[in-house]
Formats: sequence, C-alpha cells, structure tokens
Amino acid sequence: MERDSMEYDVVIVGGGPAGLAAAIRLKQLCGEQEKDVSVCLIEKGSEVGAHILSGAVLETRALDELIPDWAEQGAPLNTPVTDEKFMFLSETGGFSIPTFLLPPPMHNKGNYIISLGNLCRWLGEQAEALGVEIYPGFAASEVLFDDAGAVRGVATGDMGVTREGEQGPNYQPGMELHAKYTFFAEGCRGHLGKDLMERFGLRDGVEAQTYGIGLKELWEVEPENHQEGLVLHTAGWPMDSDTYGGSFLYHLENNMVSVGYVVGLDYRNPYLSPYEEFQRFKTHPKIRSTFEGGRRVAYGARAINEGGLQSLPKMSFPGGLLIGCDAGTVNMPKIKGSHTAMKSGMIAAELAFEALTGGAPEPELAGYGDAFRASWAYKELHEARNVRPAFKWGLLGGTLYTGIDQVLLRGKAPWTLSHGHADHETLSKAADCKPIDYPKPDGKISFDRLTNLSFSATNHEEDQPIHLTLRDDAVPIEINLADYDAPEQRYCPAGVYEIVREEDGTNPRLQINAQNCVHCKTCDIKDPTQNIKWVVPEGGGGPNYPNM
Repeated sequence: MERDSMEYDVVIVGGGPAGLAAAIRLKQLCGEQEKDVSVCLIEKGSEVGAHILSGAVLETRALDELIPDWAEQGAPLNTPVTDEKFMFLSETGGFSIPTFLLPPPMHNKGNYIISLGNLCRWLGEQAEALGVEIYPGFAASEVLFDDAGAVRGVATGDMGVTREGEQGPNYQPGMELHAKYTFFAEGCRGHLGKDLMERFGLRDGVEAQTYGIGLKELWEVEPENHQEGLVLHTAGWPMDSDTYGGSFLYHLENNMVSVGYVVGLDYRNPYLSPYEEFQRFKTHPKIRSTFEGGRRVAYGARAINEGGLQSLPKMSFPGGLLIGCDAGTVNMPKIKGSHTAMKSGMIAAELAFEALTGGAPEPELAGYGDAFRASWAYKELHEARNVRPAFKWGLLGGTLYTGIDQVLLRGKAPWTLSHGHADHETLSKAADCKPIDYPKPDGKISFDRLTNLSFSATNHEEDQPIHLTLRDDAVPIEINLADYDAPEQRYCPAGVYEIVREEDGTNPRLQINAQNCVHCKTCDIKDPTQNIKWVVPEGGGGPNYPNM
C-alpha cells in the first residue's frame, strides 16, 4: 500500500511547549497580517500532554509574550509560588540555606507551580482555535528529503505491523506530511533530531550534550502536610558528593504535591539506580512526613538536557529547524526549560512566516541562529553556562563555584567551562565499584518499579516491532554484563531491561520488556557502547500522564 501525502507550509513534530508556541505564533501572525500559512502539528502521544512530564515551576515570560491575556483565557496557572526553601541533606538531617543567599536564577517569586501537561493541553486548544491542524497519536518515524538533500517533511509510522515486521490484519501505512519547513520539537533526545544532527553535522564544533534523568510522582497529601505555593529543592543525600543530583517538592492546589528527583547521567558507578535513589530520598526524616497518610496518584520519568550553551547544536538546516529541548535550551540553574523552549519556537515561527509570505522562501532559515542569539533566551543560557560543568568538582566545589559565578559575577565570567565528556563514556567498570544496597520499598512511601509503573498508564500495542533496538545482539552480555554488570537493569526507570538465566544460573540473556517503556530515552543516552537505539513505536503508545 502506498502512503498518502498532505501538503503544508509548516509541519511541527511534537506537541510540547516549543512546538505549540511555534504553531500559535504562526497563526497569530496570519491573523495580524491577513495572510495564510497552513500549519500541521503531530504528536506521538495519545493526546497533547500525554507524554509531557516536568516538575514544574513556570516562569511566564514567554507565555506573557505569546498570549498576554492568558489569565483571562483560562490558562491552568492556579498556584503562584508563595514560599521557597533550599536544603542540603545528610543521611539523618539537613539544613536550609537562607533564600537571600541563593543565586538570582534560583528565585521563584512571580512564578507558578503547574502541571506542564495541562498547560500543553490548554495551548493545544488555543492552537486549534487559531486554525492549527493537530493530530495526536501519530508518531513521526522518518524524515523525508528532496532530491537536493533538504528536509521536505516527515512520514508517520505504519500501524498494524506485527512483531515479526509483517503487515497484520489491521495494517495501515503511514502518511507523508510535506512542508516547506519542518520544525522538530520532539523534546529531549528526539530520535529524529538525533539523526538530523548526524546527517547535517549540526554538532560539529560543539560539546556533547549531557543529560539528567528526572523521576516524578504526584501525590495527594493530608491537608496538615500541605502548604500551597511552597517550592522546596534539596541537594546532598542520597547522592554521594561526586554525583550530580537533587530533588524538588512543589505544593500545588487541592493538597497535591509534585515530588521528583534528578540524577545526572554522567554518574560513574554502574550499580547506581536513579529510581532507587528517588525512592530512598522520600524516606528521609525531613521529607517523609510530607507523604505520611497521603496517596500516590501518578508516576513517570523523562530525560532532561543539562548541557546548556556549550552543547547547543546548529539549529537550522535545509528545510527545517530544531527547537526547544530537541536542541537543548534548558536553563539548568533555573531548573526550567519551558519558557526558553517556547521562546525558541516563537522565534522559529516569526522567521518562517516572514520567509513564507515574503516571496520565494529560502531553502534554509539560516538566520535562526542569529535571531536566537539576539533573544533573552540565549542571554539566559549564556549567563547559566558555567554552573552545570562546575559540578565535575563535586557537590562542595560546584556549589561554591555557583555562588561565585551567579552571585558575584552574575554569569558574566570571561571564561566558559567544559563538560568534557558524553554521558555514555563515564561509567567505571563494575569490578572497580561498590554495589549499592538499596532498602526494600515499604509500599507506603517507597514503591517497587513495576508497581509504580502502573501509575503512569503506560501501554503499547504488544504485537508490534520492539522499538528498543540493538545494533549488536551480543553486546549486552559480552560487554555490558561482563564489564558493567548490565547497568541497563538499573538506569531504566520502568523495568524494561532484564538479565534472565536458566534455572541453574547459566546462559544469561537480555530480555527487553518494551511494553513498559515510558519514552524517557535514558537507555539511548547512557548505554556505555551506544548499542541501544530508541526508535519510535506506534503512535498513541507509551505513558498517558494525567496532570504531570
């Protein structure tokens, strides 16, 4: 069966903050200038917001620019920040840092505690009202190129392909979406964005991206344990001083609390489990009381770009742009990326609109780099650039340097620190590391992975090709297990990877439980030989996050 095709001026891949902001801005410009630009947005989740997971505290700067009357329009920003705390934890205690000593980017006055998924659902409604065609449940599986090698759109994945790769009884071919410009807004470690960077050399001359994995639960807590508007961050325990990580607790409305933990994926000990560190964190005496008597409502995980300015690729190429977290526009000291992602999408929209309505459009929006560098989003990333790499000196060294860089120098140091690695390069051999003895979950505050996974509403059509592919089937046993004790068993937050053996303990093999995958992309990032490649499953599969 041949694929049908549809023609648009702009196709946007991904229904997160960057993609939706770009779509809205394009249609706003159409209304303001009485022009017509056709815009299509596709989203691999079952609905807009289904795959969105973030803390999240939102700085409204980009939203204020995009939709100044967002409050009157009913945007789901219901919880202004009323108090904030930062704590350093030891195993049994901890102490707070006075707020006035925190670097300016870490202050949250004027910000809102939100569900980013719900904000994206609302942005999707605004986009559709302006005339954007939005198709959730359609996963872009392939980039299309014209005869000159420029991007000419994307193809959505075939549906109804069996595990063996054959056309099943419900087979439907994917659709080709052709566009003059295609914006890739897939989020962190987008699989198409990754391929585009390699094809067009977009990472030439820039540092490797570095990442964290963020794990999150949403809780309904007892009223006496709730303080609406409180933002709490911690550093220290349970991480050792050489491993980058920290937590957040955000108190939303209606006795709801978002709690999460972020672990830098440049960690060295292959026995470390980010998921187990998260569960252990919640048992700390200063943290556990928040959740006593409460109930967990949802769970999820997602990788986060941490590289900042040093790791930004060239964002334009013939026929398209990388925007938002597909490029890596997160501001790590702020612990925020939604506002910068939205701004990157808005800049993309303005350049594309000008090109599309000003005569024959250029094959590449080559001015995007200069336009982004002229924006406040770039200025933020420039001022923040030295914070994350400073933590290669450990918690104490990184904290002291951050104070100097952000408080005394205000991000204007005349040097730029280097990350100096890709995350898959940092694991030490298992023989050189000490196994970590994690406590057994109590089922009240801490939970096992598979029980928690059920609270992500993750589902995939079972009879489809496994989307967690191996370049070499021998590597998981001959290298990963032999040298690193199969770290994929521990860095995956959803129990996708298991080493199974015969009853007598012989013949180990890697079992991939692809049904469990929450699309966090950690395996694609941290696998030490880069043997695991995440490719897109059928559209509509994966998590279905409520209010995350």
